[in-house]
Amino acid sequence: MGVREEFDAWAAAGRDRGMEDRHWNTAKHALARLPVESDSVVLDLGTGSGYALRALRDTAGVVRAYGLDGSPEMLQNASSYTDDPRIGYLCGDFDSLPFANNSIDHVWSMEAFYYATSPEQTLSEIERVLTPGGTFYCAVNYYEENVHSHHWQETISIDMTRWSRNEYRSAFEAAGLSVAQQDMIPDTETDIPPKDAFPTEEFDTREAMVERFREFGTLLTVGVAH
Repeated sequence: MGVREEFDAWAAAGRDRGMEDRHWNTAKHALARLPVESDSVVLDLGTGSGYALRALRDTAGVVRAYGLDGSPEMLQNASSYTDDPRIGYLCGDFDSLPFANNSIDHVWSMEAFYYATSPEQTLSEIERVLTPGGTFYCAVNYYEENVHSHHWQETISIDMTRWSRNEYRSAFEAAGLSVAQQDMIPDTETDIPPKDAFPTEEFDTREAMVERFREFGTLLTVGVAH
């Protein structure tokens, strides 16, 4: 099963809203760092339900925003959640972005980058479409240091790329993006039950759950185009 088929099925089952709910605890903190202005052009790579662009519209008043996804069903859902003409949705491939050189001010991606068929090519495409000084905010929960995410590959038919912090940094720099920031954003809002509630379906111990959400959280890497 490919990306389109996998995520079309997720959209049909309403899982796009579930992803939005799970990601928002850390996504909102990363989004707040985006240096967007009212005239910024923003691309959301792997937009899913489109929640990030709706949030940026409400907080930053962006004039033009595009949500790109490989799943037509996801895009249909996202389009149904807003009728704002400032937000456009496109079905496309991460490895061949349908934008001109130097046409995007900021690229955002939350929990989607590691689905790219060729992440190095995707970074090259992002660098191509960014304006000089433009930024790429890449947020992932699936990364090498987060040992609690390693089993996720077993639950999905799509091959995922699991890089470490250093591998993200090296790949960004190889693509021509200077790494301006890289840190872990903790999830301080997910409820963690008391010790006597463990084990759960996902965690054997409370300590493991604390580590997953409060320590590992979301890895954010910020690249800047030259």
